[in-house]
Amino acid sequence: MDRKRALTSVDLAALVTELNRYAGAKVDKAYLYDDDLVRLKMRDFDRGRVELLIEVRDPKRVNVADPERVPDAPGRPPNFAMMLRNRLSGADFVGVEQFEFDRILTFRFEREDANTLVVVELFGDGNVAVLNEDREVVSSLDTVRLKSRTVAPGAQYGYPESRFDPLVADYESFAAAMDESDTDVVRTLATQLNFGGTWGEELCTRAGVEKTLDIADAGAAEYEALFRVIEALRRRLKEGDLDPRVYRDDEGRVVDVSPVPMEERAGLESEAFDTFDAALDGYFHELEHDEPGESGGGGGRDRPDFEAEIEKKERIIAQQEGAIESFEEQAMAERERAELLYANYDLVDEVLSTVRAARQDDLPWDEIAATFEEGAERGIDAAAAVVDVDGREGTVTLELDGTRVTLDPREGVERNADRLYQEAKRVAEKKEGALAAVEDTREELAAVKERREAWEADDGTEEEPDEAEREVDWLSRSSIPVRRDEGWYERFRWFHTSDGFLVIGGRNADQNEELVKKYTERGDLFFHAQAHGAPVTILKATGPSEAARDVDIPESSREEAAQFAVSYSSVWKAGQFAEDVYMVSPDQVSKTPESGEYIEKGSFVVRGERTYYEDTPVGVAVGIQVEPRTRVIGGPPSAIEGRAATAVGLEPGQYAQNDIAKMLYREFRERFADQSFVRRVASPDRIQEFCPNGGSRMLED
Repeated sequence: MDRKRALTSVDLAALVTELNRYAGAKVDKAYLYDDDLVRLKMRDFDRGRVELLIEVRDPKRVNVADPERVPDAPGRPPNFAMMLRNRLSGADFVGVEQFEFDRILTFRFEREDANTLVVVELFGDGNVAVLNEDREVVSSLDTVRLKSRTVAPGAQYGYPESRFDPLVADYESFAAAMDESDTDVVRTLATQLNFGGTWGEELCTRAGVEKTLDIADAGAAEYEALFRVIEALRRRLKEGDLDPRVYRDDEGRVVDVSPVPMEERAGLESEAFDTFDAALDGYFHELEHDEPGESGGGGGRDRPDFEAEIEKKERIIAQQEGAIESFEEQAMAERERAELLYANYDLVDEVLSTVRAARQDDLPWDEIAATFEEGAERGIDAAAAVVDVDGREGTVTLELDGTRVTLDPREGVERNADRLYQEAKRVAEKKEGALAAVEDTREELAAVKERREAWEADDGTEEEPDEAEREVDWLSRSSIPVRRDEGWYERFRWFHTSDGFLVIGGRNADQNEELVKKYTERGDLFFHAQAHGAPVTILKATGPSEAARDVDIPESSREEAAQFAVSYSSVWKAGQFAEDVYMVSPDQVSKTPESGEYIEKGSFVVRGERTYYEDTPVGVAVGIQVEPRTRVIGGPPSAIEGRAATAVGLEPGQYAQNDIAKMLYREFRERFADQSFVRRVASPDRIQEFCPNGGSRMLED
């Protein structure tokens, strides 16, 4: 089963009610992690510290988190975080609303000097847009320019085109939307009515409607059944009548979270929560931090935790057996209700006929209820049996021999009884499915016990190959340790050549000056692109703690240093693909100009013969290194690809430096199984340090 990684429209409808309870909280600070997780730290008078997390890439979620679960503040706040702090610090949280039935939330904050809207888009690639009170975009994580809408600084924010909202539609609108479809029922609910696949299936199950039934073959009975369950869901969401659940698969991993119990998940282990917000916090925290397949505690060589697995299976079996018992009771109760209708046929028929006649005469539901109350006072048995008239649902509830039965007065006694029998049959079928599931779990339990016995019978003397002797597939590792030890050179542009020599380059005029004055020694080589606006590039012959000496530096390292010099120069920004680069020794570089001349900061005079690397091609690869340190690296592809666990090549292109950094970050997260590792060592800010100034595009593998 696929694990839920994004909130649905139903989830957001439920969440809005709970989030609005924090209205009045005051914003303290804003943070941005990577390019997709926004954290708003707030203070509430009654609740104390409130940590609102908004994640828009993968996973896509919004929830108030337990303060102990929020990530540590990042070291250097990016521009987007600073903008949020400037606009929101000290502001009051006024409330949040869902845009129609879409996966969009709009948070409103008020401050004396300015009001701010924060729009959270949880569809597609995800986005967060910050608007002023005139709904102009101040800033956004991503810029969107489409024919239908624009999300860009200075532009008026454009919501997506309106979609059908099933939570406000009446029956006629609902039926019309269904009729417009040319597919089956479940796909219509998922797409035309915007419920999505999970809730499309859930509504079919609740209504007892075949999911694959073609719309052309669906009639009023199916439409009415579906509309009733949608109405019931609508009422629960609006009133905040929730019963949140987190569901787990047979391995104990969280797979889904829902504001109300789902019949489609009845066979899974579930955990109830007091609030949907707490359920979301627990679910997404566990989704990010659990490590499937890791061995637990125990003796011997990485002994699997059989006891925990056995306990988990036994717990699942107990829940499944409880579900079977519940299904039996529910099926029996539905059959008893159907039989009560036939046992009290005349009385039930009188009530249903009375309601039908009144509705045909356009008598309001409250007057119908009043008529039954008056009849009960006069001792009329049929009227006395009526305990509820629900005009919103269009139903009437009778109490027959101490049992309450809710009926549809548009149908006769037989149709109402048949509906109850069909419900009993459907529940009985779920019982059969649960019986099969419990047998499967028992077999899995037996298999775990057999594995435990086999493990304990093994003396465990078989030798494992040495870790250093085998190639590690870091991309598939579920957990990668972080080994960070920042070098002195990492504040400059830098890389290590394929021969192991360090190359450093200036990021600006100040660093160019510093490199020549402090870090250039005898034996080093000085490189510079022929174009104006190129970094000083130094190929180091020795380390900073070693004595300077002449070293035979291979030609391959010299060529990589030349490519580095041209790639991070203005050549890349101009969209060119090659330029000449020259190389000299440090004693040829001077800050002393010719008589009467002036040298700008970061510039130098080079005297004597130069060695040229003509038409040196630009080329950069950015990758993630795991051994011996975990960090982002970047530079000439020939030097990077051999050192990185994975790398992506770049060439001049159309994407701005910050945008290509975000694209690379997403690409790395897709490649590594341990996405939390990527988040910790390779944020977009760190990746951007290795991207050339100007536009870039990723090269295909």
